[in-house]
Amino acid sequence: MFSFKTKTMLFLVVLVITLLIVGSFSFAADKIVWKSSSFGPASNYSQIHHDKACEAITQASGGRMEVKAFVGGSIVPETKELDAVIDGVIDLCYTCPMYNLDKWSAAGLISSRPGGLPGQYLIQWFDYGGGYELMNKMMEGYNVITMPGFLSPEPPEVFLHSKRKIETVKDLKGLKVRTSGDGGEILARMGASPIFLPGGELYEAMQRGTIDAFEYAGLSTNWSMHFNEIAEYVILSPVRAPSDPHVWFVNKKSWEALPDDLKVLVQNVIARWTQEQQNFESHYDLEALQNFKDAGCTVYNLPKEVEDALSREAKAFYAEKAAKESPIFSEIFNSMYEYGRKSGLWE
Repeated sequence: MFSFKTKTMLFLVVLVITLLIVGSFSFAADKIVWKSSSFGPASNYSQIHHDKACEAITQASGGRMEVKAFVGGSIVPETKELDAVIDGVIDLCYTCPMYNLDKWSAAGLISSRPGGLPGQYLIQWFDYGGGYELMNKMMEGYNVITMPGFLSPEPPEVFLHSKRKIETVKDLKGLKVRTSGDGGEILARMGASPIFLPGGELYEAMQRGTIDAFEYAGLSTNWSMHFNEIAEYVILSPVRAPSDPHVWFVNKKSWEALPDDLKVLVQNVIARWTQEQQNFESHYDLEALQNFKDAGCTVYNLPKEVEDALSREAKAFYAEKAAKESPIFSEIFNSMYEYGRKSGLWE
């Protein structure tokens, strides 16, 4: 027979174990699990920094929240991640606004806009000039909100990787070029033949002759994807995309259900890793420029004749759109213009 003291000790041990088991089940039941995707492929630096941000949120939450990272194209077709966020298939994504022109024509003003706000000025407009408020206003009626992401590397992304040398406006005639956003429509007005393809398909498309040229990202990302092997010419100019913002889209219901302290945690981690991407790409773009040269590519600046012609075409294009599009288009257009004018960029 056990003594009273021994029985008491056994009871306490069993009680503690029971409480630990019940507590662990309760903790598991209360754990918040999100799914998130960037637009890939896996070698894209936006995808890489997206994955790091998801891992950091999981670690920083102390186990209260897990964000499972998925590569672009693994849940929905590449560049369609926002659709999955809106539908609640995933909770979060990291992508370019311009991939969603089917929803909002003003998305082309925000993302890789030809003749738009460059680099640091775009960052300031987003953070202090009302950019994010206007973007969320644009998305009213959809089950999504946005948060700041990676906005612009320095130097800006490559004008084109090309099999053909572009020296005059005539060289754009009939050029089969992969592009996205409003830049595709503007190049079409200048005689090119634009087509959109996800980034993961560009290498093979160039090999097979489906396209003659393409734009995708900055020098470091494009070097990591071995584009030196498929395009002889690396053409540099900020005129097509003086800035190339990515943002985080969050399912509104998922966000509203999140405790306030975890909202702050998510915002802080995202801010940290998108700034890391900003610094990383700006630094390694300089190294990648030399890598392309060493690999035998011809790296050169787009001739001023072509830059000026594209700028004029972009100005005409946006003047026409502003006259016929929705009020939010004009509101964003005018806000960006006023910010650029006050900054001394435009007359």
